[in-house]
Amino acid sequence: MFIHNLDPVLFDFGFLEIRWYSLAYIFGILFGWWFGKHLIKIKFYNYQNEKLLKDFDDLVTFLIISIILGGRLGYIIFYNLEYYTNNPFEIVKVWKGGMSFHGALIGIVIGTYLFSIKKRIKPFLLLDIIACVSPIGIFFGRIANFINSELIGKVTNVKWSVVFPIIDSMKRHPSQIYEAILEGIVLFIIMCVAVSKKNYKIGTCSFLFLISYGVFRVIAEIFREPDVQIGYLFNFISMGTLLSTLMILTGLIIYIYLKKNEN
Repeated sequence: MFIHNLDPVLFDFGFLEIRWYSLAYIFGILFGWWFGKHLIKIKFYNYQNEKLLKDFDDLVTFLIISIILGGRLGYIIFYNLEYYTNNPFEIVKVWKGGMSFHGALIGIVIGTYLFSIKKRIKPFLLLDIIACVSPIGIFFGRIANFINSELIGKVTNVKWSVVFPIIDSMKRHPSQIYEAILEGIVLFIIMCVAVSKKNYKIGTCSFLFLISYGVFRVIAEIFREPDVQIGYLFNFISMGTLLSTLMILTGLIIYIYLKKNEN
């Protein structure tokens, strides 16, 4: 058993707080940016031309905005609309947490599609690159969730249980760590294996990411407490499970679409 006593604030200068949550986004974006450019050089360089490297730098700016807007709006709409309607000034306080992965994903897809039209690049080419680098950011984000004592797991007696004193005195599954492993490390390995195939087809990592993440998230939701403000939808399914199921279905639809267009 581990008693959680981690401070979500790394440094407090009085007028400025440096939080692990903010650093998770910064590290995720920086490492993802680096790996994305590396991937273009070794795998996707011949699909377009050297201009793709420069375009990817510009895309990162689009993605930062898309992630923040999509993630925040997604959390507000999917998980806590009533609270933020009554407390609108809290909307901008993203450093306190409250970001939705599914909202960020929607923001990324929309932002990438608009960018691809502007730059005349195949949307699935960019989405494949993003799919490969996303597990890096997800990993850092889930670790930050653990440090923040948020998205807590269900009560358990397993030896590796965690007590979050800021929440209660119950021993719980470290569901954030489960997600960091599944949605971060394992998903990253899956993406790397898929993209390394010699006969790789554009769009593969896009649908594979949606399906794999969706499955891993559904598994993780088994060990994770539903958000207290909404509980279980229809008394049996969490919002995360519902949205992740839609991800799996979307991935299957993309797979079928790509298969049909092969011929």
